[in-house]
Amino acid sequence: MLVKRYQDAKPYDAVNHRGNYGVRLQGFEPGGPTNQWVGLSHFLPGGGAGPDSTPFEKVYVVLEGEMTVIINGEETVLKKLDSCTIPPNEVREIVNRSNDVCSMLVVIPYPPGHKP
Repeated sequence: MLVKRYQDAKPYDAVNHRGNYGVRLQGFEPGGPTNQWVGLSHFLPGGGAGPDSTPFEKVYVVLEGEMTVIINGEETVLKKLDSCTIPPNEVREIVNRSNDVCSMLVVIPYPPGHKP
């Protein structure tokens, strides 16, 4: 078992994200998960990501606040403990349209060719 304390989580910069602060909770370390990594992202009001896509799926779980997910012009608001899966290559945009910080757990597979 690998225990990683929140205070030891390292920040990371996510491409095409704005108004956010992300930390890696698990992944990319010896003894960690072999299939995916887990991040915690905090989005300020007005913050978000995209529009863009990735060649792998991702899972979002809203822990606090709310996040609007936009796919093909359709908007879905995720609230506390709501979750969604974004399939590979699906263009998505996320925007925090509330006045509160949105904290979101993100689970993403390792990129192709990654050796844990």
